[in-house]
Amino acid sequence: LQFTEEKLGQAEKTELDAHFENLLARADFTKNWTEKILRQTEVLLQPNPSARVEEFLYEKLDRKVPSRVTNGELLAQYMTEAANDFGPGTPYGKTLIKVGETQRRLGAAERDFIHSASINFLTPLRNFLEGDWRTISKERRILQNRRLDLDACKARLKKAKAAEAKAAAVPDFQETRPRNYVLSASASALWSDEVEKAEQELRLTQTEFDRQAEVTRLLLEGISSTHVNHLRCLHEFVESQTNYYAQCYQYMLDLQKQLGRFSGTFVGNAESTSPPPAATSLPAVAAATLPAVPTIPVVPTIVGVPNTVAESVLNPNEVKPPASGTRKARVLYDYEAADSTELALLADEMITVYSLPGMDPDWLIGERGNQKGKVPVTYLELLS
Repeated sequence: LQFTEEKLGQAEKTELDAHFENLLARADFTKNWTEKILRQTEVLLQPNPSARVEEFLYEKLDRKVPSRVTNGELLAQYMTEAANDFGPGTPYGKTLIKVGETQRRLGAAERDFIHSASINFLTPLRNFLEGDWRTISKERRILQNRRLDLDACKARLKKAKAAEAKAAAVPDFQETRPRNYVLSASASALWSDEVEKAEQELRLTQTEFDRQAEVTRLLLEGISSTHVNHLRCLHEFVESQTNYYAQCYQYMLDLQKQLGRFSGTFVGNAESTSPPPAATSLPAVAAATLPAVPTIPVVPTIVGVPNTVAESVLNPNEVKPPASGTRKARVLYDYEAADSTELALLADEMITVYSLPGMDPDWLIGERGNQKGKVPVTYLELLS
């Protein structure tokens, strides 16, 4: 009755203090945003909605979720089976095996990341919603009932006092017959008893309301501890995600090096060591600003007679750097030399580079102290 009259605007309502209202608002924000973050993180870790529903059902049935292969592991399986059919010794089969192995490692890294994120991030959020928040919601409902009881007692006391005042001002009986006079009682006295009862009930309900308000306030103030716990879990989630992407990056770098080193074999040229075209090649401006070495005329090749001029020019161990035309370059990635004509590189080191006539445009001559050899352009950042 009290709740209905409040909704209709026919009854007064006890208002909570501003601090308590702020605690309630913060708790509601925490619950709503925790639900949204939890759902979206589940979508991030498992984009397949059918798989998420299946995992939810297994969890509600208290059964172990069956192991599911990741997309990377499934792709690795297909590539390995294809390599076996095409021939593991063929260039295509070898490449499929190498790429498939990397995809398998990526899939395993993804599985570890999902497992770590589920334990360190999703589980604490879910525990809050299913544990602490349920307790807070229960106590808030009890507090709401206590408040309704308190306001109902206030309304009853108010009505009783109004009736008492009216009875005291105008008596509601004027008995003249003796037999009825004995059975009659003063209306003012009756309402006085009603007022005393209402006041006693009001004191009891006020005590219960105050006690419940204190319990609820303590629980709401505990939201601060929840935020601290979720902050720690968020750091752990970022850490696991960072490790996952770092692993993926390293696996792809290793695969790129392998494909670049053996790209000549893959295209059917066993003597070629040029890396495959990269996403970023030598910029046109950088190539144009690289000082050119005077062109040495190419001597026509005669059958049976080696072209000594071309061979001497393209042999990095015998050529001398030009008097002018060298540039500094910073190494972007580690590179392992495939043979004695190449120069091994370490990331972030500085080397001197220059070009020679007749060289593959994807390669330069690099020098580091007394060491000299061919280096791939895609592994360098040419400096002004």
